[in-house]
Amino acid sequence: MSGWGRDTLSVTVDDGRVLEVVLAGPEDGRPVFIHHGTPGAAELFELRVAAGAERGLRHVSYSRPGYGGSGRHPGRAVADCVADVVAIADALGYERFYTVGGSGGGPHTIACAALAPERVIAAASMASPAPADAEGLDWTAGMGQENVDEFAAARGPDAGLESFLERQAAPMVGASPEQIIEALGELVSEVDRRALSGAFGESIAREVDRALSNGVLGWFDDDRAILGDWGFDLSDIRAPLSIWHGAQDRFVPIAHGEWLAGHVRADAHLRPDDGHLSLVLSAYGEILDALLEH
Repeated sequence: MSGWGRDTLSVTVDDGRVLEVVLAGPEDGRPVFIHHGTPGAAELFELRVAAGAERGLRHVSYSRPGYGGSGRHPGRAVADCVADVVAIADALGYERFYTVGGSGGGPHTIACAALAPERVIAAASMASPAPADAEGLDWTAGMGQENVDEFAAARGPDAGLESFLERQAAPMVGASPEQIIEALGELVSEVDRRALSGAFGESIAREVDRALSNGVLGWFDDDRAILGDWGFDLSDIRAPLSIWHGAQDRFVPIAHGEWLAGHVRADAHLRPDDGHLSLVLSAYGEILDALLEH
């Protein structure tokens, strides 16, 4: 990966679960943890690694429980990720670190900013959903029908949600970028369709394939966690936080970013020309620069 190498390792946490971890970038770089989307896994896109390396940063990604090679943690809350991130940081010898989370990873990076301010230098969320009980927010308004249907299933019984996700996952496993776009349907705005062409689309396809390699239970647990009690109060955020969201987002409409910007202590960057995925291509260097201001 551009001469920096890619290291994969396993970290065992206190309850015996094993987490799959991937690192890339200069070995002496300051660490920035990546919280992947939903569904997702520990896959590092080269553009991110290169942007970090230019700034003296080393990227650390891990598959959340139930995804890829990480053991499942049934019934996990968003807040439970903090102990896992701290365990990985301890295993790697990192006392302090930055953290970035996109889409379903957004609430998880916000949790780190709230619950581990002594470890988190600064955090950034990209296209994060707001809490499901966000007052005054029509939570699914403006989402593509695929997400409206998914979150309806996620509010139902376990068997119904698992069956729904299995149907959604089937065309994504081993898929090409073009097949991923087709499977995502109405979620993909034109700017995101362009972003999924080329190397970024190939990276997304690899990540989704890895995420679902052992089934849909990581995805299942993510949906339950995102719609449930996150396990912390947004007023608890102590580490510096920036919020990034695009107005062309059909996965998580910008109303979520606007709501978060109005209810948490954070710097908001609401971008009219970006979608859900294009943020990685157009804004990632700026996101890292915002982290490095702290």
